[in-house]
Amino acid sequence: MSNFLSPAEIAQTAASIGHDKAKQSWWKLLILGFLAGAFIALGFLVDIRVTASLPDNLASIKSLLGGAVFPVGLMLVVIAGAELLTGNMMTLPLALHAKKIGFSGLVYNWFWVLIGNLIGSLFVAGVFGIGVHLLTEDPFKTTVIALATAKAKLPFGPTILSAIGCNWLVCLAVWMAYGAKDIGGKILAIWFPIMTFVAIGFQHVVANMFVLAGLWVGAPISWGQIIVEWIGAFIGNAIGGWLFTATAYFLVYMRKAGDTTTG
Repeated sequence: MSNFLSPAEIAQTAASIGHDKAKQSWWKLLILGFLAGAFIALGFLVDIRVTASLPDNLASIKSLLGGAVFPVGLMLVVIAGAELLTGNMMTLPLALHAKKIGFSGLVYNWFWVLIGNLIGSLFVAGVFGIGVHLLTEDPFKTTVIALATAKAKLPFGPTILSAIGCNWLVCLAVWMAYGAKDIGGKILAIWFPIMTFVAIGFQHVVANMFVLAGLWVGAPISWGQIIVEWIGAFIGNAIGGWLFTATAYFLVYMRKAGDTTTG
């Protein structure tokens, strides 16, 4: 017996998962969203802690090393269990296209998960990054300030485009993890796409919530710039998850012959 699902089987599984997510209690979504935000923030925190001391002339090595450790966040989300907005930007639209849920179910899930993700991200940034002083001293302070500044000052259009690439890869990681039937397979399925998006430097709305810590340690940015960046990352992530993953695979694997609707 195969230890992985075919792409067509993954599509059915992901749509069913999206249906279940839309029916989850709001307080469970909030708790699981908090956990996911915290898990992704921990992945970003370890990225900074292991790369900050490397010199700038090793930028490629820093990106690769950071990408190698960051995936622990999504591994915890998928295997331990949590609700991450970016992954839900694939599963909920797929369930919508398959007519398993209505649009209100999608909005309901995204709303509570977004709030939970934000609280979890800020918890890790404030308690561990600032409270435990893991980001308040150099070289970590300088690194998080540079990251926060670069993200906040990236123009809106490029932020959206970068975020599309990010969530295309994140949702492919989740997609392949759904297809793996054992933990080892899920870890491998998650690691490579997430390593790729981090090494490239794409924009992930939940990960970027954690980078607010840069503002708290002196980054020359404003709340307005941060919120605009989050909006751009949200839009791009939604496009990457919905259009490039959910819609593409729905059309290929789930749309019935003669059916021209997509949800």
